[in-house]
Amino acid sequence: MQTKYAMKVIGIDFTSSPGTRKAITSVSARLEKDDLQVLELERWRDFRAFEAALVRPGPWIAALDFPFGQSRTFIRNIGWPHKWPAYVKLVGTMTRAEFRNQLDAYRKDRAPGDKEHRRKMDVAAGSTSPQKLYGVPVGLMFFEGAPRLLASGVTLPGIADGDPDRLAVEAYPGALARYLIGRRSYKNDSVDKQTRDQLEARKAIVSKLKAGDLLASHGVRVQVDDAIVEDPGADDLDALLCAVQAAAAWMRRDQEFGAPRGFDPNEGWIAEPSVYETCCGESENGE
Repeated sequence: MQTKYAMKVIGIDFTSSPGTRKAITSVSARLEKDDLQVLELERWRDFRAFEAALVRPGPWIAALDFPFGQSRTFIRNIGWPHKWPAYVKLVGTMTRAEFRNQLDAYRKDRAPGDKEHRRKMDVAAGSTSPQKLYGVPVGLMFFEGAPRLLASGVTLPGIADGDPDRLAVEAYPGALARYLIGRRSYKNDSVDKQTRDQLEARKAIVSKLKAGDLLASHGVRVQVDDAIVEDPGADDLDALLCAVQAAAAWMRRDQEFGAPRGFDPNEGWIAEPSVYETCCGESENGE
């Protein structure tokens, strides 16, 4: 599971509303054999900068922290095209208000427990339904992110073919953080809820990354400055965790980038090896 040459690896902590308060955060790193060395941290305050990054020449592999797809159940029930490129293209024609109105209308008269649906990989990873608009609005992250991926022409392994030198996989840093430190809280965007215990949890994550605790499971050891723990919202650290997931996918490029057997290509998959064993069955082929 070792690379023959260095590969550029990128982790992107996404937000549906980039600006001066909260940016899209990117960590770029160099992967050589099992060594992942962090090189650069960028903050993109608008979507133009994000779009420009997606079309930078490769080779590179990026892992992005937003849902690439919606659940098969939701797509079927709402009547959108069932193939990923077609329904993402449709979403790309909507305004934000139109998208929100469609999801609100869908939920309105449905029974409790049947209003928002999770994908197979969401269930396995413990992630939120990509329909969710409130709290952490991952539905809006899908709305802003997925059409831009489609328009950029990147390759999404197992989902969409594009430029083979520009690869993108879906990340979920929370799943990797739980694998490393359990369910300890390690971040909060609200100043009055940021604690010393969260700082210690971030330090524990970085210590394990640098010590090689992921060599067996993800195939990498990380070189990074300890200062990355200083961000109490952990956008920097989450971007690093995304980069680790991108590196793990690259290490498994000869095994379909580590995509789990039986995943639905119209829902997508999450590039986190620690959740693969619980997903996805062998009968579903996405057709």
